[in-house]
Amino acid sequence: MPAPQFDVILTADRSMMSNYHRKEFLGFGTTGPIFVELPFGLSERFHSFLFAPKLKTDSWGRPVEAPYGMRKIEAKLLDAGINAAVIDPDHVRKYIPHAKVLMLSHHDYFGLNPPSSTWGVMVGKEPMNALFFQRFMERVAPLVRDAKAKNGLKVMVGGPAAWQWLYFPELVERWGIDTVFDGEGEKLIVDIVRRALDGEPLPRYVYVGVQEAPSLEEISTIRYPSINGLVEIGRGCPRGCAFCSVTLRAMRWYPLEKIEQELRVNAEAGIVDGLLHADEVPLYGSTGVEPNPEKLIALHKLAKRYYRKISWSHTTLVAVYHGERKMGKLFTKLSEMILDEHQVWWGAQIGLETGSVRLARKIMPGKAAPYKIEQWHDIVVEAAAIMHEIRLIPAITIIVGLPDEQPEDVVETIELIERLRPHRSLIVPLFYVPMSHVRSEKAGWLDKVNLYPEHVDLLKVVARHSIYWAKDIVNKFYFKGPQYALVKLLVNYFIGYVEKRLNKIEEDVERYKETLRQARAAARKEVLTFAS
Repeated sequence: MPAPQFDVILTADRSMMSNYHRKEFLGFGTTGPIFVELPFGLSERFHSFLFAPKLKTDSWGRPVEAPYGMRKIEAKLLDAGINAAVIDPDHVRKYIPHAKVLMLSHHDYFGLNPPSSTWGVMVGKEPMNALFFQRFMERVAPLVRDAKAKNGLKVMVGGPAAWQWLYFPELVERWGIDTVFDGEGEKLIVDIVRRALDGEPLPRYVYVGVQEAPSLEEISTIRYPSINGLVEIGRGCPRGCAFCSVTLRAMRWYPLEKIEQELRVNAEAGIVDGLLHADEVPLYGSTGVEPNPEKLIALHKLAKRYYRKISWSHTTLVAVYHGERKMGKLFTKLSEMILDEHQVWWGAQIGLETGSVRLARKIMPGKAAPYKIEQWHDIVVEAAAIMHEIRLIPAITIIVGLPDEQPEDVVETIELIERLRPHRSLIVPLFYVPMSHVRSEKAGWLDKVNLYPEHVDLLKVVARHSIYWAKDIVNKFYFKGPQYALVKLLVNYFIGYVEKRLNKIEEDVERYKETLRQARAAARKEVLTFAS
């Protein structure tokens, strides 16, 4: 039976179109470069298999599961009667010649977001996600050119990283991008796609502000399964951190009925381990910065009816602290619902960002709300202890090189990280890379970041912490069952490789630290000379 033709095809490169061995957080490996050195050209195969294995597809090349955001736009178009489908990147060639619209999405087209930019700073290489996307675009570029000439194909790019195209206008031209769509798509995308289908002129750039954000009623329910059973429970964040664009989005929580529809879509397709997604899951159903216990418990009762295992995309340290200490051991109650014969742990991503109370007061006072930011250290440590006890394993991010960060701020962060050592967690450093550097060669970024010797000490403390706990997490929690034997072996090899590399470059790191110390001393001397 020949494959049907679709007017609109949605796709992405392999770094996005993978289920990461059913381990969502393993997908973060695609934000790093191919750096494990193996003989016979096996380095890329090792990284690709470990961090971005191929998805199963049907006979038409449609992936059995696809990125959630792409599924949302696909559903919106289908609800509007538009002939659209998500297509796997390995099968997209047979659809481009006849399509009228090609839609691309990505979390990080050019490796500019953290943690990709952090790898760019530290290793001086393109991360896998950017490398795979560039290769994909070069591979389909001739097909796109022909389709544009023959049937007026339009190419649209969107997703969380749409803004990155503004820094690469030459690639907009090279790859024939017609429209960059930046922001939540549900309210405007149908009209723009219809204009493309009718051959009408398209805007080069669309930005969706708060006023154009879709209401709950305008957000479609996914028709087909999402990767790793990810289901969105709401959008927006009330905490107001200065470095985060999410806080600009209006807070909206989906009703349980809407969430259940998407849980059912995944479960009926056999995806019974999933991820609840929001910018702060414990605030589900709340109107401010404190959890709503009744609605949060109802959410988890519902999720466990459809999924054997559930995790969270994000939480905050203060939500854990406040919910457990001030709301009748709320998180212990949640853990008792989540952990059972199928599940012995759960995970979430958390932004610690800095241990400096001075900087936290300046850029993220809401991170501690409803408490004062001066209590930040105690909140962080207490929350880490709670999570260790209830087997909630966090991937904690810190930002290195924040504007106005001083050596004493870094020391304060080091002291806080060292207090977290007894508590199971992964800590991931993210370099603050100014937009003025995004077009620089990756190999030169490190010299452009305003680092102090104390930053080197911070990175060493973080590496020791994360390697220690990574071994524990991988071998005792993350990869349970014989089906993960090979992946577990390879992940352990990867961790061991990283540990050996870090030990091997210890002397180089100390020399670099001394270079930073000398540069700092010279800068001080210059200031003093000028002042005198």
